[in-house]
Amino acid sequence: MRLAAEFGPLAPYLMGADVTDLFVNGDGGLWIDRGGGLERDAAWSLAERPLRELAVRLIALGGRHIDETTPCVDVRLPGGIRVHAVLPPVSVGGTLLSVRVPQVRRFRLADLAAAGMFGEDAGDVVNRLRAAVAERANLLVTGAAGSGKTTLLGALLAEAPHDERIVAIEDVAELGVEHPHFVSLESRQANLEGAGAIGLERLLREALRMRPDRLIVGECRGAEVRELLAALNTGHDGGAGTLHANSLQDVPARVEALGALAGMTSDAVARQTVSAIGLVLHLEREDGVRRLAQVGRFELEASGHLAIRSESGGR
Repeated sequence: MRLAAEFGPLAPYLMGADVTDLFVNGDGGLWIDRGGGLERDAAWSLAERPLRELAVRLIALGGRHIDETTPCVDVRLPGGIRVHAVLPPVSVGGTLLSVRVPQVRRFRLADLAAAGMFGEDAGDVVNRLRAAVAERANLLVTGAAGSGKTTLLGALLAEAPHDERIVAIEDVAELGVEHPHFVSLESRQANLEGAGAIGLERLLREALRMRPDRLIVGECRGAEVRELLAALNTGHDGGAGTLHANSLQDVPARVEALGALAGMTSDAVARQTVSAIGLVLHLEREDGVRRLAQVGRFELEASGHLAIRSESGGR
């Protein structure tokens, strides 16, 4: 891996086949996630100056610049490695580095079942998920950071018929799908002059012009939820997206909050969401194991507010 040399003292860790994330917490040391939770490397040591130089070099490899005026920067490097850096004084304890390592292997639902994601009734859960994809239900995968949302979404999309065109838009391209007709669009941040930004909202409009059979939003985190709900309510069945939420019951409030950012009323958000999203799959991470904790469906309360009904879980 030629790029690994640019990571200097982090290179040996980056090359580990099971490594998913690396975190350098300034003077707080190095933490590694090999799929079973974070572990601290007691042998790691790097002074602040070379750590800062490493952060500047990695961000530059992604075509951006980091300094005191722009102390927080996120880039995607060749090969899909994602690097986020924060410099002091914004970072109180020294330079922070977060490295997300893309997994070469593309998981199928059967692989996730074998890994324990679907619990004891894995066979029934897999059959239900495959049926939802075949029936072109619009899916929303929710969960906290690192709970496996992108991994599950990729496995679900791999079940789509091979004569269908899947178009995904992402803030940072991380979704990998084992499918012959999968294309991905990635947002772009503004340059040093503040120009050239292309957000998810615009990418969603562009994606609609590409005749997608399935439209995917890697993560809904802003006003683009308005366009997604509109698209899924106008004939684009079989779509999907992910949403950050700490519990299934938190999902309606998160959707309403994003809708408010787009200028939508809570009543409009509720009605469009109930009509657009067929199934909500909520993931949790416990003791290093990612699990499908609950399955739910949106519904309208008598007051007109958005609610969610929990169905059978994955455990």
